[in-house]
Amino acid sequence: MCGIAGIVAFSEPALPYLACIEAATQTLRRRGPDNQSVYRHNRVALGHARLSVIDTSINANQPLFDPLGQYAIIFNGEIFNYRLLKEELAAEGVVFATQSDTEVLLRGYMHWGVSVLTRLNGFFAFAIYHLPTQTLFLARDRFGVKPLLYYADATRLVFASEMKALLACQIPKLLDHTSLYAYLQLNYVPPPYTMLQQVQHLPPGCCLTVNVATGALNQAQYYQIPCLPEQEQTPVSYEAAQKQLRQLLDDAVRLRLTADVPLGAFLSGGIDSSVIVALASGHTRHLNTFSIGFKDEPLFNETAYARLVAEKYQTNHTEFLLQTDDLRQHLTDILDYLDEPFADTSALAVYILSQYTRKKVTVALSGDGADEVFAGYRKHAAELKARNLIKAGKLLQPALPLLQKLPQSRNTKWGNFFRQVNRFAEGVNLPPHERYWRWASILPQQKAARLMLYPPDDHAFLQRRQQWLQPLITHTGSFNHLLLADMQLVLPGDMLRKVDSMSMANSLEVRNPFLDYRVVNFAFSLPTAFKIDRSMKKRIVQDAFRQLLPAQLYNRPKQGFEVPVLQWLKTDLKPMLNNLLQPGFLQEQGIFYPPAIHNLLQQLYSANPADSAASAWALLAFQHWWKRYFV
Repeated sequence: MCGIAGIVAFSEPALPYLACIEAATQTLRRRGPDNQSVYRHNRVALGHARLSVIDTSINANQPLFDPLGQYAIIFNGEIFNYRLLKEELAAEGVVFATQSDTEVLLRGYMHWGVSVLTRLNGFFAFAIYHLPTQTLFLARDRFGVKPLLYYADATRLVFASEMKALLACQIPKLLDHTSLYAYLQLNYVPPPYTMLQQVQHLPPGCCLTVNVATGALNQAQYYQIPCLPEQEQTPVSYEAAQKQLRQLLDDAVRLRLTADVPLGAFLSGGIDSSVIVALASGHTRHLNTFSIGFKDEPLFNETAYARLVAEKYQTNHTEFLLQTDDLRQHLTDILDYLDEPFADTSALAVYILSQYTRKKVTVALSGDGADEVFAGYRKHAAELKARNLIKAGKLLQPALPLLQKLPQSRNTKWGNFFRQVNRFAEGVNLPPHERYWRWASILPQQKAARLMLYPPDDHAFLQRRQQWLQPLITHTGSFNHLLLADMQLVLPGDMLRKVDSMSMANSLEVRNPFLDYRVVNFAFSLPTAFKIDRSMKKRIVQDAFRQLLPAQLYNRPKQGFEVPVLQWLKTDLKPMLNNLLQPGFLQEQGIFYPPAIHNLLQQLYSANPADSAASAWALLAFQHWWKRYFV
């Protein structure tokens, strides 16, 4: 697990930019504290910041070269089946100089070419430069676990694991107002776009070939989730499907226990992380597990359930109970590390959990990805209900004015219930793709537009939104395609970005067995009823591993990994929020509409805050970023 950066000069005037590679690489040192190295050749500069996990010797430092010095690789990630690939290559006569998966990846590319990508089981973002042909090859893993951003113009290409490395290379800082519009609705920028014009993510499951001599870029997709409508799926019994899932996920966990450094697992108290801990305990003794909770907020604390799993499997369990002061102490560091606005408040907890976990281990397993793959979110249950009970929507529609007056808040049991009922009523009568967007959003589109002084062109935004929602637009009745939209939008844009950035800020590698491509492919071959029904989300996950887990984990509401930010914004953070959103600064900035911001703050401080805390947090994160990079 590391950070990578690279610069390609397509023309003579761009050659001076190659000197930025040292600065770009240094911005990634928290991703890779063990070694930072750079390499230049003619029009190409490569940088690597290393977190040593497999083969910790200096022989495996990067950039790494083949024996003849014709290929150079920089690699961020892990190839979990590298030992098997190494055996195949050795049988073909390939001789290895290290014990690293990086060398296996390089030699595999040299031997099999681009098709090596289909053989890899892991997560990765890497670049391979072939000196004789002046060809640069970039690739990203199937689901976007590892980031890879790039900026390109007529004179140069700059790529990196993080935006801050691109900014160190003096790329233009031009705000993308369409991205900001989406951010205000979702609290993150959906990929492949970013908050800056001309900066994009290489999409998951894609590769990019760069001709250094001509500046030609050729992007290709090497993997696509095999998502079939239900009527085209091969019938399989529920019992057989459970057995196959147990086998696939157990092997995914086994592969992800490979490391030459201390390893552990996150344990939230939910089903997903508990399953991973149960399976990992079958392959290793004295597993280290880590949980986080909130001492003064019982609604957000699941540590008691995590403790049950830790006791059952006799893990070396560490529990962190946070208070508001703990969050405040880390706030500035977290906001400073985020080089692009990101407003999922659970990132705060992931950051602190990662920091504490890193004191004992370098690698942690997690249950991330299960909700998107197996239908674990409340919006999935709401969608099933909306499809099955269309008449209920017609009954709810006249009740909307009354529902909107009920006190709504994420921080109380009844307030959260009223909030959810109101959201259901707002979306139930919409077409499937419109309903999905509403339930994926924090703020409705019209309210987001009111916050902006100059809302973007509707046509540009709707074009992007159609791209993000294409699976639902094309297959309106397929629940698997609803999950596919999650895999393409929510997973890389929010969940994986949060875990990658907050863990790597603390030099911790996080591995996700539920995102083993074999598990994902299998999940998308299953009918809807295996994953979700009227009484249960992630049904097959819960049933397949029921015998491994304490009974208390079942039949209880899903908590989520949220942070109780509302009271914090009303008290300790109120001066900071008011300062960043004061009318004078907003007027000078020229991005937001001050009266609408004032109304949002009024709602935040009222007895009926609804989701205003999430929107206020999104504005706080954006303004902090703006002041850091634009002022």
